[in-house]
Amino acid sequence: MKLYNTLTRRKEEFKPLEGDTVRMYSCGPTVYNYAHIGNMRTYVFMDLLRRVLKEQGYKIKGVMNITDVGHLLSDADDGEDKMEKAAKEQKKSPYEIAAHYTKVFFEDLKKLNIDIPEILPKATEHIPEMLDIVYELYDKGYAYETEDGIYFDISKFPEYGCLSGINLEDQLAGARVEVNSGKRHPADFAVWKKAPKEHIMQWDSRWGKGYPGWHIECSAMSKKYLGDVFDIHTGGVDHIPIHHENEIAQSWGTTGKNPAKFWMHGEFMLVNNGKMSKKLGNTYTLDDLAAKGYSPMCFRLFCLNTHYRKKLNFTFEGLDAAKTSYERLTAQILKHKSSPAATDKALLGKYYEEFEREITDDLNIPGALGVLFTMLKEKPSKDIYELAVKMDGVFGLGFADMKEEKKPQEDIPAEIRAIAEERSAARQAKDWTKSDELRGRLAALGWSVKDAKDGYTLTKN
Repeated sequence: MKLYNTLTRRKEEFKPLEGDTVRMYSCGPTVYNYAHIGNMRTYVFMDLLRRVLKEQGYKIKGVMNITDVGHLLSDADDGEDKMEKAAKEQKKSPYEIAAHYTKVFFEDLKKLNIDIPEILPKATEHIPEMLDIVYELYDKGYAYETEDGIYFDISKFPEYGCLSGINLEDQLAGARVEVNSGKRHPADFAVWKKAPKEHIMQWDSRWGKGYPGWHIECSAMSKKYLGDVFDIHTGGVDHIPIHHENEIAQSWGTTGKNPAKFWMHGEFMLVNNGKMSKKLGNTYTLDDLAAKGYSPMCFRLFCLNTHYRKKLNFTFEGLDAAKTSYERLTAQILKHKSSPAATDKALLGKYYEEFEREITDDLNIPGALGVLFTMLKEKPSKDIYELAVKMDGVFGLGFADMKEEKKPQEDIPAEIRAIAEERSAARQAKDWTKSDELRGRLAALGWSVKDAKDGYTLTKN
């Protein structure tokens, strides 16, 4: 199995560091607002990785943090905490805000059949672990105090920028990080912030009341649950240049090691080839899509059609195509499910071998879907259906739960309905002569009837 490692910028063979258990950390949500479909694409990527690892026989010890404090509005460690800002706007406590949006987030994951990691720590419940790291960094000289907080000194970590590959001075010229007069270097980042009196969320520290920086929580929680060095760290590409660079730096400051063997990132989702932005009004949620008639599985299939390392351009035309594809896929799956015929075992083995070759080549899910679609063109067979369901252990499209949708009945006149009900009663009484007579009456009135195990369907001729 080969996976692309952002750290080395190449595909590498994957083997767990210890035994057959994969220790994996995934950057979770900041629970101050609804997650949009761009966020959801990142979690679909995380889910696909987990599913493929399980398909390959590995066990997973996964951690996904819930950020309910410490994520500031600015990358420069300035501005309000996102949780506090949402709390003021919605006139609720930060804890009420976090509880509400955490609940909605996990409901969205369930709708998308996303395999939820085993450990789900909240930032607010791990302040002591964060302070332990902050104190160690400070005592070792990797961090220093300013008027507004404790900052990591990036000059003490010569490998800073190893993940993004961006020259630090070039990165600063991009103006994502503004100058803070108290910093030794503009890219130094806060591991702990001193809290003004009016700040709602604050905890005791050596420097008085304060709260954690955003990056420190991931280092603290990954270390607590997965150890100093673990197998895989995932997130979106937007985390590479700052959040994940800072994680590596502060973890190295305490352990002398990069915390993850593999760093893996999902690419951006665009909207009509442009940036997804609240200001532009194009940050759709799953509920927004549902209101327009698109199921979560249509959106999941839309995501699966593009490799996780490629930008995915969201358009409603593209989603329409995914919806049509999902409907056709459902029809094909059900056709095979209802057929008692068998398929040659060698042919089935060939398809599964091709499927495995694709999924173990850096999660080539589009390629694996191609194998599935080709297989479904074979002569209808229950064996094909069962293999498709096995493959769906990776796709997560709900093949085993697929059912033929009943089309809504047309407006049926009371007279026609009465004749159909009389005929249904005759059939139950096994009065076939009367049943045939009533079928004829319906036909004469321009209606046809189709019987099924659970009733009948009337159609206007």
